[in-house]
Amino acid sequence: MPTLDAPEERLRKFKYRGKDASMRRQQRMAVSLELRKAKKDEQALKRRNITNVSSDPASEQLTKGVSLNLQEIINGVNASDPDLCFQATQAARKMLSRERNPPLKLIVEAGLIPRLVEFLKSSLHPCLQFEAAWALTNIASGTSEQTQAVVESGAIQPLVELLSSPHMTVCEQAVWALGNIAGDGPEFRDLVISSNAIPHLLALVSSAIPITFLRNITWTLSNLCRNKSPYPCKKAVKQMLPVLFHLLQHEDGEVLSDTCWALSYLSDGCNERIGQVVDTGVLPRLVQLMTSSELNILTPSLRTVGNIVTGTDHQTQVAIDAGILNVLPQLLMHPRSSIQKEAAWALSNVAAGPCQHIQQLIACGTLPPLVALLKNGDFKVQKEAVWTVANFTTGGTIDQLIQLVHSGVLEPLVNLLTIQDPKIVTIILDVISLILKAAEKLSEKENMCLLIEEIGGVDKIEALQLHENPQVALTALNIIENHFCEVRDCRAGRTKVECLTD
Repeated sequence: MPTLDAPEERLRKFKYRGKDASMRRQQRMAVSLELRKAKKDEQALKRRNITNVSSDPASEQLTKGVSLNLQEIINGVNASDPDLCFQATQAARKMLSRERNPPLKLIVEAGLIPRLVEFLKSSLHPCLQFEAAWALTNIASGTSEQTQAVVESGAIQPLVELLSSPHMTVCEQAVWALGNIAGDGPEFRDLVISSNAIPHLLALVSSAIPITFLRNITWTLSNLCRNKSPYPCKKAVKQMLPVLFHLLQHEDGEVLSDTCWALSYLSDGCNERIGQVVDTGVLPRLVQLMTSSELNILTPSLRTVGNIVTGTDHQTQVAIDAGILNVLPQLLMHPRSSIQKEAAWALSNVAAGPCQHIQQLIACGTLPPLVALLKNGDFKVQKEAVWTVANFTTGGTIDQLIQLVHSGVLEPLVNLLTIQDPKIVTIILDVISLILKAAEKLSEKENMCLLIEEIGGVDKIEALQLHENPQVALTALNIIENHFCEVRDCRAGRTKVECLTD
């Protein structure tokens, strides 16, 4: 999504270069927001560590600790005896780990968080550290106010120090807690970063650790990459990118998914941000992952590459060289409309490049599935396809526009002139106008007018002269006056062939 100070070179890459920069910016922001609505569903911002223990009383007896009520927990947590503190903290953790309706609010209001933070520093009692870190993890998985209570009690620094704990379970729980804190928003993310968490997290990445631990580290790193108001600092990004490149080579689906999400956050910005990601060399692997049958891998890898092709022409060419245009035609035909939409969005930004990029787009067979989407896709997908055609006609050569017409694009475009979206209708009219001008230069305007007439285009364009939207009405009027006066005269009494051959 663009920032207000985005350079003009990047603005030129926004969809539909025929419009002014402010309109392109608004469109790009709207599209980005729409594409990202499902992000919270695809990748959880926060995660609660839920106890996988049967509610059977016999199973409960197998676990350490005893069942305590809230007041007994409060008394135990505030006791001086480490054993009582442990029992009470474990009981609190179990309450917070219920799958349904954990009493986060009660625990916070009971004032237990400061003591739990103190327990994180109890290096002589690693079991107490573990239970305290787990309890704080689950509190931080709640609302922003509950996460804030954890942060304001000073939890971040001792949690970062626990990343160096010799006890792996303690260390992993600290990773999880920091991931929840960072996932709350940019302010807490930056507090975690400024507490020097990243070097400690990166040092933990190893093939020797259990896969569940590596998944938690990767997810926490992705939360340290997310949010863009502001972006994470450049130093942090520079530290994380080499490890993200390494994690992208992993075979585990969850590790790959969260790594791709991290890269999608880092590439969702200005050209310089995109360049940092591209220069890491991740594009060939990302394009490979775009062929995955796993939606949780395909979605973020496609989004990352889609972000990259909003950058400079050079950055887009690197994506083309990595094979993006070999994969996008298949994704335009994906059974999920959300994938079709993102693929069309990515393609529209390739089409916003120079005519060389457009030629490569044609050569890779993207036009037939694009036309199929214009004909039969969901409306949101059709709109993305219209943007692709708009960018194509704005930046393509005359020969390329003729190839576009030969692909059958005009009929589905004309059929979309009846939709209740003035912006899209205006864009389609502009596309038709550009195609007519190209045909005129080739002395083929007469045939093009006949084609548009045969598919019902003239009737629809004439009707749009009375549209309530003034931009739509004016654009339609200009097309009729500049290209179809003969048809109007023809309807006054002469045959179509006579008036078009005068």
